[in-house]
Amino acid sequence: MRTCVVALAALALAAAAPALASEQHPTLNELEGEVMCPVCHTTLDMSDSPAAKRIEAFIAARIKAGDTKSEIKRRLVANFGEGILAAPPKRGFGLLAWLLPLVGIVVGGGALGFGAWKWSQGREPAVAVAGPPLDPELERRLDDELRRFDG
Repeated sequence: MRTCVVALAALALAAAAPALASEQHPTLNELEGEVMCPVCHTTLDMSDSPAAKRIEAFIAARIKAGDTKSEIKRRLVANFGEGILAAPPKRGFGLLAWLLPLVGIVVGGGALGFGAWKWSQGREPAVAVAGPPLDPELERRLDDELRRFDG
């Protein structure tokens, strides 16, 4: 049990290490996908506008100055507002943009599962229908015909 806990802790630290390194030493390529161009409303990596080029130059200068990713984003938000960020903030009203899709997936999956369960419960089991017994002469003729096709 102790080995499992240590292994899980090691995995958690290993997963967090790249995020921490990315926060401390961001790259222009990584921030280009997280920052929007205020002119054409696409991410910087998709924009060729002069405003996007100026923002990229600002980001490159801040990276050279040793700023972290969050410091750079805070400066951009201070200059351009929250709309400069490609992803909505994970607080306040912006939190809905993160939670509503997850809630929709959970509710949709639950509704689909409940519907499948209800559908499977509502069906009647297949039962062989027994009719009146066949006339002995008709049964003999049927057996003869079946033998003829089998043999």
